[in-house]
Amino acid sequence: MQLRANWNYPTTVRFGAGRIAELGEAVRSAGIARPLLVTDPRLAAMAMTMSALDALRAAGLSCAIFSEVRPNPVAANVEAGVKVLREGRHDGVIAFGGGSALDVGKVVAFMAGQTRPMWDFEDVGDWWTRADPAGIAPIVAVPTTAGTGSEVGRAGVVTDEATHTKKIIFHPLMMPRVTICDPELTVGMPPAITAGTGMDAFAHCLEAYCAPAYHPLADGIAVEGMRLVKENLARAVADGSDIEARAHMMAAAAMGATAFQKGLGAIHALSHPVGSLYDTHHGMTNAVFMPYVLAFNRPAVEDRIARLAAYLGLAASFDAFLDFVLALRRDIGVPHTLDGLGVDDDKAETVAVMAPDDPTAGSNPVALTRTSALRIFSDAMEGRL
Repeated sequence: MQLRANWNYPTTVRFGAGRIAELGEAVRSAGIARPLLVTDPRLAAMAMTMSALDALRAAGLSCAIFSEVRPNPVAANVEAGVKVLREGRHDGVIAFGGGSALDVGKVVAFMAGQTRPMWDFEDVGDWWTRADPAGIAPIVAVPTTAGTGSEVGRAGVVTDEATHTKKIIFHPLMMPRVTICDPELTVGMPPAITAGTGMDAFAHCLEAYCAPAYHPLADGIAVEGMRLVKENLARAVADGSDIEARAHMMAAAAMGATAFQKGLGAIHALSHPVGSLYDTHHGMTNAVFMPYVLAFNRPAVEDRIARLAAYLGLAASFDAFLDFVLALRRDIGVPHTLDGLGVDDDKAETVAVMAPDDPTAGSNPVALTRTSALRIFSDAMEGRL
């Protein structure tokens, strides 16, 4: 099968190996003449980024690079990027990298022409309507990992260091105009990052599928996304040069972000505060919490998970699916407990307070309270299922 296609869902996606060569054309098609490429410090020095810049210059585009992006981005990263964009008179952003760079790039483009503070646009109620749509610069997204799916999303996650909380900045026009999904860009990912980002994609699909809202379109995308992860993540971790597995994982990441418009849940609600307080890898944190949240949600999702298990070629039961999740985690090197991520229980009470207030908590199939959040955190520390 040739894994190459053009999609227009949920935005224009140029999918396939080698399609980074089309970056200059994609940038022009988005109406950008002077792009700012936003990435992280590690990627900024890599050959793939230099090649992308060369391709842009060969296409006659004047491009600068901004790389002050932390693994868990903070407001200062966005503010610095906006300053560079404005001073350089850039008219659009190329968000290039993993979820952090994609999120910062999108929020920089969003804030380019706004006059209100960034936190005024947090994903609360209709706060997004406060933005001036004319002040949002166009975005081209190029993921180099297969996890967050931010390349097809309308939001960015940024940590508020004053409160140690991850906040979601949202606006419909933050959706990239063009996305290039080239699995060759993910070949250099180390096994641990491949595992963590892949489990992030799986968590997005799983939580979207379990969210109680009625959205069969999202459910269908989520279920097929989980099949792609089941069949390809361990392959990609074992052999980073397996371009077919890499391609399927890149598709699954975009599918997860498309599906979670339906909602997320307690995996993310717990992972966000842990990530902000302990600076852990987001996808790997999701992976650790996953079976403990599944066990917590079991009364509300048992039948639904049994149907999912049957689709995935497992015995049609909740236990079979849980066993599969545990085996996948073990096979790709996910720690069974939080201490494997360097997390202790010193901030357990803080996590328990923050998790129910996280915007992803409201769509968990079982109400997440301070008491239940503390219990799940403790289970994930001790390995109790």
